[in-house]
Amino acid sequence: MPTTQAAIRRAHRVLSADRHRFAADVLRGLLAEPKSLPCKYFYDARGSRLFDEICGLDEYYPTRTELAITGRYADDMADAIGERVALVEYGSGSSVKTRLLLDALSRPVAYIPVDISGEHLEAASRRLASDYPGIDVAPAAADFTKPFDLPELDRTPSRTVVYFPGSTIGNFEHAEAVALLSSTARVAGADGGLLVGFDLAKTPSVVHAAYNDRLGVTAEFNKNLLVRINRELEGDLPLECFEHVADYVVERGRVEIGLRCTEAIEASIAEERVAFVADEVIRTEYSHKYTEAAFGRLLHESGFELRQVWTDAKQWFAVAYAGVA
Repeated sequence: MPTTQAAIRRAHRVLSADRHRFAADVLRGLLAEPKSLPCKYFYDARGSRLFDEICGLDEYYPTRTELAITGRYADDMADAIGERVALVEYGSGSSVKTRLLLDALSRPVAYIPVDISGEHLEAASRRLASDYPGIDVAPAAADFTKPFDLPELDRTPSRTVVYFPGSTIGNFEHAEAVALLSSTARVAGADGGLLVGFDLAKTPSVVHAAYNDRLGVTAEFNKNLLVRINRELEGDLPLECFEHVADYVVERGRVEIGLRCTEAIEASIAEERVAFVADEVIRTEYSHKYTEAAFGRLLHESGFELRQVWTDAKQWFAVAYAGVA
């Protein structure tokens, strides 16, 4: 078994510079014990399309529930955000909920979508720029979990508000969530704010079905990460040897998602050999479920002050507005 650092150095020599970071993260995760892969790499062009498909599934309640919350309370959210803002959206995707918010905002100066999938980002940004000619649409192809620079704007906004819809914040363990939200407070800056979606704890059967849909789209989305590794990192992972698993572990307050290897195999990735044992699970994602009180504590620990929360009638999902403390 190669050492992790030696494998990463060799990958740097055999791959182009733009794939080196991907290779380093993949090898670091697959040579660790237990194995894991960063969920941010789900979102290549195909992964982004599959996720859009997931959002329309009957079982997947978060997207339609948050969309309904945003549709009902968009004016209240806009009042909390204020006038002439620069809206920075993390993980912008197809920007469906964003349009509801932009329509409600008073004289927004700029919209800055931030997404790791550059192709998907550019397509969505072009559509928004065409539909909102009075707003400076300035996309940033970046990993928002790491430091990045906001693009220069044509006009100076009154303040910056980060929009973080979906339940992506739940993908991070506590320390990681605090680090991300703390950096978000720095992006927003003085008098800035955060509008963030988060999933609420609820009946386990509802949660389980959302991550194990009958059509298998979520499984395909999960396995697409292996497809991407084979395509971009010269891998030969046998896809038929991996199956999607997603279990709601109530005592930990999270869904634990992964890919189980069904038999002992050895595969090549970036010219490195990686061994897998039967029933070994590669952790690909967590999805934490919160109470409102717990999420408020998380925001406070990260440098924000919780100011308002909107939820649906079933108390399945929530959107919170917080100001930089």
